[in-house]
Amino acid sequence: MTYHIGQKLKGRITGIQPYGAFVMLDDHTQGLIHISECRSGVVHDLNHELQIGEEVVVTVLDIEQYTNKISLSLRQDNLTPTTTLPKNISLRKHFWTNNHLNYGFAPIAAHRDEWIAEALARIDQ
Repeated sequence: MTYHIGQKLKGRITGIQPYGAFVMLDDHTQGLIHISECRSGVVHDLNHELQIGEEVVVTVLDIEQYTNKISLSLRQDNLTPTTTLPKNISLRKHFWTNNHLNYGFAPIAAHRDEWIAEALARIDQ
Protein backbone atom coordinates (compact mmCIF):
# COMPACT_ATOMS: atom_id res chain seq x y z
CA MET A 1 0.00 0.00 0.00
CA THR A 2 1.26 3.49 -0.74
CA TYR A 3 0.91 6.22 1.86
CA HIS A 4 0.88 9.99 1.56
CA ILE A 5 1.45 12.87 3.96
CA GLY A 6 -1.69 13.89 5.84
CA GLN A 7 -3.34 10.49 5.48
CA LYS A 8 -5.11 9.14 8.57
CA LEU A 9 -4.52 5.45 9.25
CA LYS A 10 -5.32 2.78 11.79
CA GLY A 11 -2.40 0.89 13.23
CA ARG A 12 -1.32 -1.21 16.17
CA ILE A 13 1.44 -0.31 18.65
CA THR A 14 4.20 -2.93 18.32
CA GLY A 15 6.96 -1.42 20.42
CA ILE A 16 7.66 1.39 22.85
CA GLN A 17 11.06 3.02 23.27
CA PRO A 18 12.08 6.11 25.31
CA TYR A 19 12.04 8.21 22.10
CA GLY A 20 8.77 6.99 20.55
CA ALA A 21 6.39 4.19 19.70
CA PHE A 22 6.44 1.89 16.68
CA VAL A 23 3.16 1.33 14.86
CA MET A 24 2.44 -1.51 12.42
CA LEU A 25 0.33 -0.01 9.61
CA ASP A 26 0.01 -3.14 7.47
CA ASP A 27 1.76 -6.50 7.14
CA HIS A 28 4.92 -4.93 5.68
CA THR A 29 4.93 -1.30 6.85
CA GLN A 30 5.85 0.16 10.20
CA GLY A 31 6.03 3.80 11.28
CA LEU A 32 7.26 5.75 14.29
CA ILE A 33 5.37 8.15 16.54
CA HIS A 34 8.03 10.38 18.08
CA ILE A 35 7.45 11.12 21.77
CA SER A 36 6.76 14.79 20.90
CA GLU A 37 3.90 13.71 18.60
CA CYS A 38 2.04 11.56 21.15
CA ARG A 39 0.05 14.41 22.66
CA SER A 40 0.32 18.12 23.34
CA GLY A 41 2.40 18.89 26.38
CA VAL A 42 5.30 17.05 27.94
CA VAL A 43 5.35 13.26 27.91
CA HIS A 44 7.83 11.81 30.39
CA ASP A 45 7.06 8.12 29.90
CA LEU A 46 5.34 6.64 26.85
CA ASN A 47 4.38 3.56 28.83
CA HIS A 48 1.84 5.75 30.66
CA GLU A 49 0.39 6.96 27.35
CA LEU A 50 0.38 3.88 25.11
CA GLN A 51 0.36 0.11 25.43
CA ILE A 52 1.73 -2.57 23.11
CA GLY A 53 -1.13 -4.05 21.09
CA GLU A 54 -3.25 -0.90 21.40
CA GLU A 55 -5.01 0.17 18.20
CA VAL A 56 -4.50 3.84 17.35
CA VAL A 57 -5.49 6.28 14.61
CA VAL A 58 -2.45 8.20 13.38
CA THR A 59 -1.68 10.87 10.82
CA VAL A 60 1.26 10.52 8.41
CA LEU A 61 3.59 13.48 9.00
CA ASP A 62 6.48 12.62 6.73
CA ILE A 63 7.82 9.85 4.51
CA GLU A 64 11.59 9.88 4.08
CA GLN A 65 12.31 9.71 0.36
CA TYR A 66 15.23 7.29 0.36
CA THR A 67 14.52 4.94 3.24
CA ASN A 68 10.70 5.14 3.20
CA LYS A 69 10.66 5.67 6.96
CA ILE A 70 7.25 6.96 8.02
CA SER A 71 6.82 9.57 10.75
CA LEU A 72 3.43 9.46 12.46
CA SER A 73 1.48 11.65 14.85
CA LEU A 74 -1.26 11.03 17.38
CA ARG A 75 -1.70 14.66 18.35
CA GLN A 76 -2.60 15.85 14.84
CA ASP A 77 -6.06 14.34 15.31
CA ASN A 78 -6.67 16.81 18.12
CA LEU A 79 -6.01 19.76 15.80
CA THR A 80 -9.22 20.23 13.87
CA PRO A 81 -10.29 23.21 11.76
CA THR A 82 -12.90 24.04 14.40
CA THR A 83 -10.24 24.43 17.09
CA THR A 84 -10.16 28.05 18.18
CA LEU A 85 -6.82 29.66 18.85
CA PRO A 86 -6.24 32.25 21.55
CA LYS A 87 -6.44 35.80 20.21
CA ASN A 88 -2.82 36.59 21.04
CA ILE A 89 -1.44 33.89 18.68
CA SER A 90 -0.41 35.11 15.25
CA LEU A 91 -0.45 32.67 12.34
CA ARG A 92 1.67 35.03 10.24
CA LYS A 93 5.26 33.91 9.77
CA HIS A 94 7.90 36.30 10.99
CA PHE A 95 11.32 36.24 9.41
CA TRP A 96 14.16 37.85 11.34
CA THR A 97 15.34 39.89 8.38
CA ASN A 98 14.88 43.37 7.01
CA ASN A 99 12.74 42.15 4.09
CA HIS A 100 9.92 44.42 5.27
CA LEU A 101 12.06 47.44 4.31
CA ASN A 102 12.00 46.45 0.62
CA TYR A 103 15.62 47.38 -0.03
CA GLY A 104 16.09 44.77 -2.72
CA PHE A 105 19.16 45.53 -4.84
CA ALA A 106 18.94 49.32 -4.44
CA PRO A 107 22.14 49.66 -2.34
CA ILE A 108 24.10 47.65 -4.91
CA ALA A 109 22.69 49.67 -7.82
CA ALA A 110 23.53 52.92 -6.04
CA HIS A 111 27.21 51.97 -5.75
CA ARG A 112 27.56 49.97 -8.97
CA ASP A 113 29.02 52.74 -11.17
CA GLU A 114 31.54 53.71 -8.50
CA TRP A 115 32.64 50.08 -8.04
CA ILE A 116 32.98 49.51 -11.80
CA ALA A 117 35.13 52.63 -12.18
CA GLU A 118 37.33 51.51 -9.27
CA ALA A 119 37.72 48.01 -10.75
CA LEU A 120 38.61 49.39 -14.19
CA ALA A 121 41.18 51.71 -12.63
CA ARG A 122 42.84 48.71 -10.92
CA ILE A 123 42.88 46.75 -14.21
CA ASP A 124 44.59 49.65 -16.03
CA GLN A 125 47.43 49.79 -13.48
